[in-house]
Amino acid sequence: MAHNVIAEAKRCLNCKKPLCRTGCPINTPIPDFIQTFLKGDIDEAGRMLFDNNPLSVVCSIVCNHGNQCQGHCVRGLKGAPVEISTIENFISERYLDSLELTKAPSNGIKVAVVGSGPAGITISIKMAQLGYDVTVFESKSDIGGVLRFGIPEFRLPKSIIDRYKTLMLRMGIKIKFNITIGKAFGIEELFRDGFEAISIGTGVTWPISLNIKGETLGHVHYGVHFLEKPEAYRGQLGDSMIIIGAGNVAMDVARTALRMGVKDVKITVRSDNYSASEEEKEYAEYEGAEFVYNKQPVEITDEGVMFADTVCDEEHRLVSVSDTPTLMKADSVMICISQRPSNLILSQTEGLETNERGLAKIGENGETTREGVFASGDVVKGAKTVVEASEQSKRVALAMHEYLQKKHNKA
Repeated sequence: MAHNVIAEAKRCLNCKKPLCRTGCPINTPIPDFIQTFLKGDIDEAGRMLFDNNPLSVVCSIVCNHGNQCQGHCVRGLKGAPVEISTIENFISERYLDSLELTKAPSNGIKVAVVGSGPAGITISIKMAQLGYDVTVFESKSDIGGVLRFGIPEFRLPKSIIDRYKTLMLRMGIKIKFNITIGKAFGIEELFRDGFEAISIGTGVTWPISLNIKGETLGHVHYGVHFLEKPEAYRGQLGDSMIIIGAGNVAMDVARTALRMGVKDVKITVRSDNYSASEEEKEYAEYEGAEFVYNKQPVEITDEGVMFADTVCDEEHRLVSVSDTPTLMKADSVMICISQRPSNLILSQTEGLETNERGLAKIGENGETTREGVFASGDVVKGAKTVVEASEQSKRVALAMHEYLQKKHNKA
């Protein structure tokens, strides 16, 4: 493994204008960390990766590298691009186990981080490094958010998230599990108890419904719920499944269902194109999923789904829908058309504004319309990628730091 990584690293041309870095949403210093690694300083290379992106090891696994860093590598113009993700994974995984973080002296200022998904993990680590007293409030019984409860084990091992929890606890970060802000207590109580800045990163965990007849039937499920605990659905899926939607969640649902013994899995798409990454779509196909295009669901029955045929233009936009739907039979149906945020904390906090999609309104650096409250990740942008959440959360952590320093300098 190490030899292959070293050989791959030696293929890097160390470009003066690295397009690979331009293609990375979090601007990873790719040629720099590779050259540092090749000089024999693997610890420094790991530090560079972690400082730039605390979730580097996760992103090395789950990012859409073909559209990002590797897709922009100049070697890919005439051959195979450098496998940047493989090099990053080797370095960052090793570093995660061995790093000893340098923390600023404690400043005694309390910060609350609501949610422990990609945004919450990034912000809590960054704020702890700056010397803040960080408490994470997590609604579930473990950390990770979408990393633990939305990405299958075969794509992202849960042991990696466990290592982040160990790291966070080692840094002195406190974690309160099974606490949903907006139920027992809310933002006001956090301020009352001495938290001077609050970060909201609760993600988008509520599925969007189709709003068609038959959606409440017993064999109809939502993909985000299924991925949270697939084993709970054993005995309910049958031999055949229809998946409505074609994003990355739908691909994960299809691959998980096939591995659980469902023999016939059809991924249905309203248009003539899919929204998942090319890589995830190919994996789903190779594992046995069938794609059925130009099908709009109009009703779900005990036997399956009634679909109307659609026609799209050259831009994959719907232009017409037939008025004679036909039945596609299946034992179970999974709805995977997207997610929306839980509105508890957003709707119950005075002065906190949301947009028409129910997402938090923020300024350039994550400031919400309520002073001292910041937001980042999917609760701001909708369902996006891990690296996008991490990139935004880095900026939000810096904005929180600047806000708190100005507040205390005035005092």
